[in-house]
Amino acid sequence: MKIIEMKLPGAYVIEPVVFGDARGFFFETWNAERFGQHGLPTNFVQSNVSSSAKGVLRGLHYQWPRPQGKLVSVLRGEVLDVAVDIRRGSPTFGQWEGVILSEENKRQFWIPEGFAHGFAVLSEMAVFSYLCTDVYVKEADAGVRWNDPAIGVEWQIDAPLLSDKDTNAPLLADIPEDRLPVFAT
Repeated sequence: MKIIEMKLPGAYVIEPVVFGDARGFFFETWNAERFGQHGLPTNFVQSNVSSSAKGVLRGLHYQWPRPQGKLVSVLRGEVLDVAVDIRRGSPTFGQWEGVILSEENKRQFWIPEGFAHGFAVLSEMAVFSYLCTDVYVKEADAGVRWNDPAIGVEWQIDAPLLSDKDTNAPLLADIPEDRLPVFAT
């Protein structure tokens, strides 16, 4: 597997080794020993799958004080996947990174704890997979407005389909400090 370090510290794109022939393909999506050798997480506690239509935008979501690291990938279709550093005191606070994930490129994106996460569906539909380092906790569930101008994510879709939760999420500047993760050196 190839690990590509992103501009946001701790975020990585993972490109698996794919074995294929006329019958199809095979690749590892996660291997504790190999991930551990690269300093990536080896203990996931929850796995999720979502399906979304073209133009759906989900995010920007995070949990605090029960943060989740997420290893994400696309099983069917194509998305723009986005991570935003929202850790108080981080030198990259408020900066974002976007990666195209698709069934064709088979890439994965590691989003560390303390980052907000979202994705926009670029294909007719997408099936999205998440491995999480902590379980979902309703009381810790939080979000940042998807179109916060201070962050400036370029989503590659003009009129996204949004949930009420995502439409009404606060701007990053309006989130109380105690509801944001803290950067640890």
